[in-house]
Amino acid sequence: MKGRALLCFALVFFSSATGQVSYTIPEEMPKGSLVGNIAHDLGLETKRLMSGKARIYTSDHDEYIELNRERGVLLVKEQIDRELICKQTTPCALHFQIILENPMQFYTVTVQVTDINDNPPTFEGDKIELKMSESAVVGSKYELERALDLDVGRNGLQRYELKPTDNFALNSHSKIEESKNVEMVLQKPLDREKQEQINLVLTAVDGGEPQMSGTMLIVITVLDANDNAPVFTQKTYKATVPENSSVGTNVATVRATDADQGSNSKITYSITNKLDNVRKIFNINYENGDITLIGNLDFEESRNFQINLRASDEGGLTDYSKLIVDVQDVNDNKPEINIMSKSNVIVEDATLNTVVTMIHIEDKDTGDNGKINCFIGENVEFTLESSANNFYSLVTDSGLDREKHPEYNITVTCSDEGVPSLSSSVTLTLQISDVNDNAPVFERSSYEAYIVENNTPGLSIFTVKATDADWNQNARVSHILEDSSVNGVPVSSYVSVSADSGVIHAVRSFDYEQIKDFQFRIKAQDGGSPPLSSNVTVKILIQDQNDNPPQVLYPVQTGGSVVAEMVPRSADVGYLVTKVVAVDVDSGQNAWLSYKLQKATDRALFEVGSQNGEIRTIRQVTDKDAVKQRLTVIVEDNGQPSRSATVIVNVAVADSFPEVLSEFTDFPHDKEYNDNLTFYLVLALAVVSFLFITCLVVIISVKIYRWRQSRILYHSNLPVIPYYPPRYSDTLGTGTLPHVYNYEVCRTTDSRKSDNKFGGAGGQNVLIMDPSSTGTMQRIQSEKSILDEPDSPLEFAREFNTSDRTMERQVLFSILLSCVCSALGLVSYSIPEEMPKGSVVGNLARDLGLDVKRLKSGKARIFTGDSAEYVELSRERGVLLVKERIDRESLCRQTTPCALHLQIILENPMELFRITIEITDINDNSPSFKNDEKRFEISESAVAGSKFVLEKAVDSDIGRNGIKNYILKPTDNFALKVENQADGNKKVEMVLHKPLDREKEEQIALLLKAVDGGEPQMSGTVKIYVTVLDANDNAPVFTQPVYKAAIAENSQKGTTLTRVSATDADKGINGNVSYALSTSIDSLGDIFAIKENGEVILVGEVDFERAKSYQIDIEATDSGGLSDSSKIMVDVVDVNDNDPVISILSKSDFIPEDSPYNTVIVMFSVLDPDSGNNGRVSCRISENMPFTIKTSSNDFYTLVTDSELDRELASEYNITVTCSDEGVPSLSSSVTLTLQISDVNDNTPVFERSSYEAYIVENNTPGLSIFTVKATDADWNQNARVSYILEDSSVNGVPVSSYVSVSADSGVIHAVRSFDYEQIKDFRFRIKAQDGGSPPLSSNVTVKILIQDQNDNPPQVLYPVQTGGSVVAEMVPRSADVGYLVTKVVAVDVDSGQNAWLSYKLQKATDRALFEVGSQNGEIRTIRQVTDKDAVKQRLTVIVEDNGQPSRSATVIVNVAVADSFPEVLSEFTDFPHDKEYNDNLTFYLVLALAVVSFLFITCLVVIISVKIYRWRQSRILYHSNLPVIPYYPPRYSDTLGTGTLPHVYNYEVCRTTDSRKSDNKFGGAGGQNVLIMDPSSTGTMQRIQSEKSILDQPDSPIEVRRLSHYLEMLELNPIWLLHV
Repeated sequence: MKGRALLCFALVFFSSATGQVSYTIPEEMPKGSLVGNIAHDLGLETKRLMSGKARIYTSDHDEYIELNRERGVLLVKEQIDRELICKQTTPCALHFQIILENPMQFYTVTVQVTDINDNPPTFEGDKIELKMSESAVVGSKYELERALDLDVGRNGLQRYELKPTDNFALNSHSKIEESKNVEMVLQKPLDREKQEQINLVLTAVDGGEPQMSGTMLIVITVLDANDNAPVFTQKTYKATVPENSSVGTNVATVRATDADQGSNSKITYSITNKLDNVRKIFNINYENGDITLIGNLDFEESRNFQINLRASDEGGLTDYSKLIVDVQDVNDNKPEINIMSKSNVIVEDATLNTVVTMIHIEDKDTGDNGKINCFIGENVEFTLESSANNFYSLVTDSGLDREKHPEYNITVTCSDEGVPSLSSSVTLTLQISDVNDNAPVFERSSYEAYIVENNTPGLSIFTVKATDADWNQNARVSHILEDSSVNGVPVSSYVSVSADSGVIHAVRSFDYEQIKDFQFRIKAQDGGSPPLSSNVTVKILIQDQNDNPPQVLYPVQTGGSVVAEMVPRSADVGYLVTKVVAVDVDSGQNAWLSYKLQKATDRALFEVGSQNGEIRTIRQVTDKDAVKQRLTVIVEDNGQPSRSATVIVNVAVADSFPEVLSEFTDFPHDKEYNDNLTFYLVLALAVVSFLFITCLVVIISVKIYRWRQSRILYHSNLPVIPYYPPRYSDTLGTGTLPHVYNYEVCRTTDSRKSDNKFGGAGGQNVLIMDPSSTGTMQRIQSEKSILDEPDSPLEFAREFNTSDRTMERQVLFSILLSCVCSALGLVSYSIPEEMPKGSVVGNLARDLGLDVKRLKSGKARIFTGDSAEYVELSRERGVLLVKERIDRESLCRQTTPCALHLQIILENPMELFRITIEITDINDNSPSFKNDEKRFEISESAVAGSKFVLEKAVDSDIGRNGIKNYILKPTDNFALKVENQADGNKKVEMVLHKPLDREKEEQIALLLKAVDGGEPQMSGTVKIYVTVLDANDNAPVFTQPVYKAAIAENSQKGTTLTRVSATDADKGINGNVSYALSTSIDSLGDIFAIKENGEVILVGEVDFERAKSYQIDIEATDSGGLSDSSKIMVDVVDVNDNDPVISILSKSDFIPEDSPYNTVIVMFSVLDPDSGNNGRVSCRISENMPFTIKTSSNDFYTLVTDSELDRELASEYNITVTCSDEGVPSLSSSVTLTLQISDVNDNTPVFERSSYEAYIVENNTPGLSIFTVKATDADWNQNARVSYILEDSSVNGVPVSSYVSVSADSGVIHAVRSFDYEQIKDFRFRIKAQDGGSPPLSSNVTVKILIQDQNDNPPQVLYPVQTGGSVVAEMVPRSADVGYLVTKVVAVDVDSGQNAWLSYKLQKATDRALFEVGSQNGEIRTIRQVTDKDAVKQRLTVIVEDNGQPSRSATVIVNVAVADSFPEVLSEFTDFPHDKEYNDNLTFYLVLALAVVSFLFITCLVVIISVKIYRWRQSRILYHSNLPVIPYYPPRYSDTLGTGTLPHVYNYEVCRTTDSRKSDNKFGGAGGQNVLIMDPSSTGTMQRIQSEKSILDQPDSPIEVRRLSHYLEMLELNPIWLLHV
């Protein structure tokens, strides 16, 4: 837009100037024609028009006038057609504005367009067709279509002309706004027979110059009048139809004729029955009169029908007739079988003619179709006996046998005699009850069974089975073992028989070698009364089992002798060395023997025959073969599994016996005799050492004794220190680990099963050396009850709950109908209907001659053929009572007499009585018509004597209570005619006896009354309405000459403007009025339409801006061609259908966030094409925005700021300007303006968190990224660019920069060094975030770094301490039980968390089955009982592993000594570190030691003897010597607190569970288990007292006996050992 910027600023101070100029011009002026000098008329110069950019503004897009700025004149731009612009509106004018700018000015210009005669009058169509009845009366008016002339004023339509005028004349008159309506009036009656069609011409003329006109052809068709009624060809029709005929079957065809023509002669047929169901069964074709079936016919329900027929023409004239339809019966009902009484069970010994079932048969058909014959199947023990009135009894006619037929399914079939015959059947199920008449029968006449020897007692051998043909208790078989003996022993000691199942069990274990077979008898007995039985023989054969090994007969094996077979060295291949002879006491293949060579000195020299046991050479004997040959032969039988025996054969390969003896001197001795060489060497060494030491002791003792004697003899005053043998006392145990365990045990009810051993207060084993002992050992066992508390769970209590199973079986045999006597009687009663419930019908017991007790005992009951029971029997009173209220009409309808037929049935014996109860009618129903009213339409031209059939009344009562008479009131025009018909019904007709006049009385109301003859008398009425049909003698007349309507513009198509109505005094087809628009030249037909009901609807679009009103001419025409005209004035109501239009004049895209208030952003204008409130516009913007709209005049607006801007809160605004008008509903338009806010640095960086914590794993790589800090700046671009700076600080006196660094751009924190968790666990520092603004803004945050531990330190073992050369051993006594604590490995890990969680595993062990390590606590415990076979030296390698990833570990070696004393340990561990090869020469050293000791002993003896001889000789010389004697006494030793290496005391609290049996806990006593005491007065004798306590008195409690065989053996070998202990 040129000059847009100047216009925006010019509108800031806008001033308006307005003016108005009018011009008048004719239509159709050529293009460029002068309209007027606008510059002159407005008082403006042409320069102002050019400088102000003068232009024409119109609200629409059509511009018929243009402005010439240079000349200052208005010119015709497009040729103007007044009819197109304004249609019929006057005056017709064009309105537009002249707009100037700088300053802006507005001028309004009006140009009026005048009409010229340029359009002739025209009709919508060239031809119009009318239909008029010949009965139309003179003066009838017919509205003709009005011609249309688009011109106005005198140039418009002026008059009409009609030619010819023989029958019609033209009636023209002036209407509103001088529009002409034309009517054609009938002035001479029409005669269709003379002239069936008339042609007329209508001419329309205008008043212009030159005059113009238009014509239309009128074609009139004369219609015939309806003056004849239809007539049936017969008054009564008859037809016959079989029942169950298919739907669509043609029953009959009726016909009626009409003398009229056309539609007046068209006849329609209908059925007028309403009270009955005729219309549901029959249908009549309304066009041709064919009557067909549409429902089902049932002869049993209705045997005939009366169909009332009516024939009607289109004029409403009618005639009546009837059709009598007889229904033929067909055989379509099967006989119905009703079970009256039935026995389900009958004994098999029932007598002949016993009644089983009584049945009753009914067939609804009649004649032969209802005659019934019944029969049952052949080959059954029953027959069917017939009684009167279709009653049958099923009785027995031969004997019954339940074993052959336990159940009968008896089918009773009943057939009628119809064609084809129909039948029904019912199956009766009869159970035959059992009688004990059959003995049990075994499946076989005798039995043989096999059992393998050595069987388990109680083993099931086999089963005998006996069956009984009877049932239930009679068929229950018990098996009994008959008394007999086998080899003098009762058979019951061999086998037993299960009474119920017949299973034979072995009572003992059989031995084939003792008994091979035996037989006995078993009896089978049923449970009947009396019982029946049978027996059978059973033979048991014992099968051999391979339970005996072969026995070797030769060669005989002896203990010490050497038996050898000699083979000469010259023996050839196959030489028979010897033969092994063996036998097997088993039989069969178990005794088949085979021989195999198991071992041999030289397998290549000998073989053994597999079948005969012969030992032969398999090659030539050579000199290289050894003399001694040892063969091991296995003799094996063929059993499964096989058994075997072994024989050793010594073979000597030599030629002479002396050669054999030289080699076989030590042959018999096995290798084990030489295995104890070491033992004997040690024993010899000990004996020699003992003798040597004893010798020394004796010598010393003698010396001391002599010395003391010498002191006594010499009276010396020197102190005497007596010597006593040391006394040893160990009262707390002598084990290496003398722990004392105290347990608190909570026993449960299941603790009987526990294997715990409880220690007593003292030791269980006590070894005592008594002074009076002489070297023998005594063992004393004491048994003590451990748990004797009253609540101890270890109480012997056994409860034997024996429940005797008793089975009570009751078998009830009910014998029904054993003797049935049938007695037939008949009793009749008569009662009125509608008796109340409980009313007495009659005394049945008295009338039948029965006692009330008989009714009760016979279970008297009522049987009816149908399911409805109206009467009930009171057995206590013997009377019949009304059970349900009886309605005779619903029960029998019109049938007379009405009766109930029922049977009284008694049992034991069975009797049948027939009862008939007649129901009499009472007058409880009034006559009634199906409809409350009846309507007739009768033409006023109907002739006198016309008949009209009336609806008959229905009375459900019968006889004198039925309908007696009909009465019709009033009787002015009609009379009543009643005729009695052959079927007893009455035909009621209404006869016209006086002509009808619709003008006097259009509708006649009559009342028809039906009266019965009952007491009291009752009646029913129906109203009859007669509508008199009119002839076509009146033209339609509009209710208003002019209709007014208003419609909103833009209404939807189909909107109703108004509804016009024209009335016609005629009725029926003559009164039907049709409506039409009479003109559409002005395209009104494209906008409006009229319906048949007179509704004028919108079919096009209506726009208030184009046309504000319309005139619609309408016409009403009846079926006879008579018509009337009117018109509708439609005003168009303006609606708010135009949105405001927003035009942007000036706009800014950017604004800084610190802009001042009232800064102008946008200038715009708003226009709304609507008018009034619909054109008033108000503008607004969204709420919560820092802007506002200011209004200027003439719909100009500016958008300015009204508060501060903040880019950080809103960097961009999408401002939606919405302009709404004040219409209802309001319309609005909106435009969105996008405004960017430029940034100013006014925000500091902000960290995401107030403080940070980060984790880093120790031993990290220098330069590792730890984590990232993040700060954001709400500003934009350079102002939002954040840099990160590490603030100066120190950690433990070291600058923080030596620990971490920060990336200035990304904020990533890196580790400068590798961290060690053990040195530093966490530290803090601060980071500053600074933006890039000017001046810059900043903020800081605290960061905490936490060092995470890593598994970088292996575990450190604290105990046991590992040394280089010392041997550290833990001692385990050989008496240690399961779970014995050996030692505990103690380790630590300097790491933390799960890295310091330690687990212990046993890596290697001398015996893995002996020790285990606790995975969590490192305790080393025994996992089984220590035995004497366990090695003394045990080496365990334990791995201590932490829980880190990856894990680290340490290894510790634990040496364990399995021994009871330190000397034993020391003797084994002196060379512990040395390898095994250092002990290989033990025998050598023992022999050497024995030799040395022996040498010393002998040398000692020699020296002693030499000294003795020498002293003896000296004593002889020095007999009187005075040297003093000083005796020596060893000190006294006492150990009372134990000598164990780990004298710990452990206290445990143990809670045992019901599963504590599986526990291997060992409970130690309060005192030591072993006590060894040496008394000062003892002389070397030891006495051992072993006490054994009973832990649990139950049979399954183990008594643990400990033996000191090891100590005894050591004591016997070396008595000095006792001193070491």
